[in-house]
This record gives sequence, C-alpha cells and structure tokens, in this order.
Amino acid sequence: MPDSRHPAPRAPGFLSQALRIAAKDLAIEWRSREVIATMTFLAVVVVLIFSFAFVVEGARPPAPVVAGILWIALVMSGTVGLGRAFDREREGEAIRSLLLTPAPRAAIYLGKLAATCALMAITETVLTGLSAVLFSANLGDVIGRVALLLVLGTVGFAAAGCIFSAALLRARGRDALLATLLYPIIVPIVIAGARGTTQLIDPVSPDFDGARFWTEFLVAVDILFVTAGLWAFEPIVSGD
Repeated sequence: MPDSRHPAPRAPGFLSQALRIAAKDLAIEWRSREVIATMTFLAVVVVLIFSFAFVVEGARPPAPVVAGILWIALVMSGTVGLGRAFDREREGEAIRSLLLTPAPRAAIYLGKLAATCALMAITETVLTGLSAVLFSANLGDVIGRVALLLVLGTVGFAAAGCIFSAALLRARGRDALLATLLYPIIVPIVIAGARGTTQLIDPVSPDFDGARFWTEFLVAVDILFVTAGLWAFEPIVSGD
C-alpha cells in the first residue's frame, strides 16, 4: 500500500511542461546568443538598406512604405529563428529523447512556440525603435497598438513556422525549404499587419477603426494557426 505520509510527487501540469521547454531553449540561447544576434543583425541590415533607398534628403517615407519595411524585416529575421528552432534536437538525435519524456506533444509545441515568440519580441523591440528613428515614424501615440499588431503577427508567424520547422527537421536544404513553404502561408498575416500598421502611423489621418479590424483579423488567424499547430504537431513528429 502507498505510504500516506509520503505521497507520490505530482506530475507537472501541461502549461508547466510547456514553460519548462521554453525556458530550456531560452536558457541555452542566453548562453550562446547566436540566434538572437543573427536575427537582430539581419533585421537591422534590412532596415538600413531600405532607409538608404527611401529616405532622400531627410524626407519622411509614406506610412505604407515604413509599415512594409517593418514587416518584411520581421519576417526575414523571424525565419532565421524558426530555422534554428529544432536544430538542437536534430543534433545527436536529441528529438528522440524529447519525445520520450512524459510531456505531451502539444506542450512541446507550445514551448517551442513561446521560445520563438520571445526571441522575436527582442528583435522587434530593436527593429521598431530603429524604424522610428530612421523613418521618423509617428509611433509615440500609437506604440501600444502597433506593439499589439506585432505580437499577434509574431504568434501567427511562429505558430505556422514551428510546424514547418519540425516537419523539415531532417530535410536537406531545410532553410530554403522553410522559407518556400512558410511564406505563402503567412501572406494574410503580413498583409494584415502591414495594413494595420499603416493605418496607425499615418501622420495625416490615422484610421483606428481600420486598424481595429486588422487586429481582430490577426486574432482570428492566430487562433486558427495555433489550433492547427496543436493538432498537426503530434503526427508530424511521431512519424519523423
């Protein structure tokens, strides 16, 4: 009979397991800082290149141009992070050990998603500040709304990207394949994010109602992508 004085330890909950996986990835990245440095460097280079192309004699580029540059840099730098999301598990067949843990497959997916979003959030902070300085973007009064759009876009982007990154775990040329497969899927996210950002930073007539529509659209897309990811992750990694 089990000893009532020494009850068996309780298994960690679903969210606790997901957070542990995210914390593990972030702790490893904190020690090396390889991915975050590469992501941030690429985002800064993209913004600088476009700034030389569109900023002429100190003239402020139109709001759609600034929003487009911001979201293009976000997607390009985020792809680097997604390409490395499962790299450590690929080395030494560590993915097998991860799948043998008691953690549900959905918790592994959410942990990877959370870690990817956290890394992208750091890059986005630098990216947004740099865009505001180089393009004289009107972000002061709407920074909270713009940040919400970026967060929602990041969640949807990472939700789809983690699935493709897991599916291409052992594929040759996985970085090129990841971009080829992922970009057509995230077109609605980029369009919604860029349109919503444009309407918020327009210095003449900001359209808050239009931005609210695109924000709600991103919420719906995030729910769809995260739900699909939770459903698809287990058969993808189980058949790996």
